[in-house]
Amino acid sequence: MARIAGHFGRVEPRRTATAYVRGLLADIDRKNCWNLAEHAGLIGPQTLQRLLRTARWDADAVRDDIRDFVVDRLGPDGVLIADETGFVKKGTGSAGVQRQYSGTAGRIENCQIGVFLAYATPRGRALLDRRLYLPEHTWLADPDRCQAAGIPDETDFATKPALATAMMLAAIEAGVAARWMTGDEVYGQDPRLRAALEECQMGYVLAIAGNRRVDLNGVPVSAAEVATRVADRHWHRYRAGQGAKGPRWYAWAWARIDEDETKGYRWLLIRRNLTTGELAFYRCYAPTLKSLMALVKIAGIRWVVEESFQAAKGQVGLDHYQVRGWTAWHRHITLAMLALALLTAIAAAQPPSTTDDRIPLTLPEIRRLLTALALTRHRSITDILRWSDWRRRHQATARRCHYQRRSEP
Repeated sequence: MARIAGHFGRVEPRRTATAYVRGLLADIDRKNCWNLAEHAGLIGPQTLQRLLRTARWDADAVRDDIRDFVVDRLGPDGVLIADETGFVKKGTGSAGVQRQYSGTAGRIENCQIGVFLAYATPRGRALLDRRLYLPEHTWLADPDRCQAAGIPDETDFATKPALATAMMLAAIEAGVAARWMTGDEVYGQDPRLRAALEECQMGYVLAIAGNRRVDLNGVPVSAAEVATRVADRHWHRYRAGQGAKGPRWYAWAWARIDEDETKGYRWLLIRRNLTTGELAFYRCYAPTLKSLMALVKIAGIRWVVEESFQAAKGQVGLDHYQVRGWTAWHRHITLAMLALALLTAIAAAQPPSTTDDRIPLTLPEIRRLLTALALTRHRSITDILRWSDWRRRHQATARRCHYQRRSEP
């Protein structure tokens, strides 16, 4: 917390932010302002709500410090990973909310979509940056709705790949020593993201759909058509990282595309499931010649961003917020990223294990140890009863207001 202290103009919000992060790391089921305030020993959630909504502090500057902290603790030469995650919400007042597909839910839901940039090295992975996706027609075309949610007037529409491009360029400008970037089909299909990466001389392995066309020997063909031309002897069995059920083995093939060595090297990478035969495709680029195994390694790293989302939501309450505004969303997400970065840094600082009788400390285990050793606050009976009374009074007020709204014509 001392690392980000300079971005708070007063000591009060700085202390409140410390209490907020301690609560995110604590053993609390739902990490909203009510429960975090009770954990901190406050008389109500208003102080934490004010921290997210109206207090004067720079969440983007805090994010920049988080990015520097992550790269410092995880080391250079990492891989940037672009991906989005959904936050299921009720109502229509939360910034950016609408019915849209959420990979988290696996279906169309009323949700917000956050686009994130993660950073991965052999020592660990963490979230570096975040952007809230704003639909164009349902939000940016409605100035009154944007004003009610606190969205800045200068905010323009940006696609998810455009948001990922902006985060990637900001990371490079900040000196993040990454050599590769990867992402799923949402990002692989965007030519402007690929062009920006090539201009920065950064290699990429980006997933694309099978119907996407590539230039093979001067002839545009679909990626699926290229796969049908691969002879059996050109498939190679490689492991694409470690999965939840063990090593992920696939058959891999590749082909040179868009051949122009003066502008770097480009490939179409094809992955085949050894059991089902299902195919996946990646557009790849590197400023220098690379091996098939190097591309396979980067393709396999993409999945670690899902582990980061799972840890952020399950351990530090990334999706537990109960705020609607633009500013409050970015502030909560930033502080959750800070809590996750701390857990990741502790995990990365472990000495190499010399025995096989126990696994290394995981993020959940580190958080449990922090809770038991440093974050547990023993509350008095008076505190417990006072908070019980506060919750019941607040719920009675909410019920009365709800019934009143329902009774209006």
